[in-house]
Amino acid sequence: MKKNIRPYLDSKPKIDASCYVDDASIVIGDVVLADHVSVWPFAVIRGDVNSIRIGKYSNVQDHCMLHVSHKNNAKPNGSPLIIGEDVTIGHHVTLHGCTIGNRVLVGINSIVLDDVIIEDDVMIGAGSLVPPRKRLESGYLYVGSPVQKSRPLTDKEKEFLTYSARHYVKVANNYREQDQYSA
Repeated sequence: MKKNIRPYLDSKPKIDASCYVDDASIVIGDVVLADHVSVWPFAVIRGDVNSIRIGKYSNVQDHCMLHVSHKNNAKPNGSPLIIGEDVTIGHHVTLHGCTIGNRVLVGINSIVLDDVIIEDDVMIGAGSLVPPRKRLESGYLYVGSPVQKSRPLTDKEKEFLTYSARHYVKVANNYREQDQYSA
């Protein structure tokens, strides 16, 4: 196990062989990365007191902080972090114990807090704050602090959600190939 991919107690990350995890990122504990997930420099994915699941073709960009809330008597499941497929998590984003659907873009420097549910096909503008327990409805752009529904997504924007995620798969594959030849 690489030094940046670490167990916590009895839990160790499960990372599909197709993933790209930059050596300058950290993945700890009960974390599962599905096919073709990419994790970029200085991202922290810390599944120590609860679980983190990231779906196929999603990317966690530079300086992201992904964490969870612990289980307790009042909240037996705590707040795990669940990220769907084809999700783009922009630079400097903080995600904490929330659920994100498929084909979502979380804009640069946004914060999404505990028990938020983001449905499929959503864009969150840069610098937005999504407060605890808020639900973001499918098919819309959300912006602001606190976040507000701005307008419906255009068909072109909906197509971009998948394009963005798949573009990062291509870039990650370039990095993986480069690593093989420089070893």
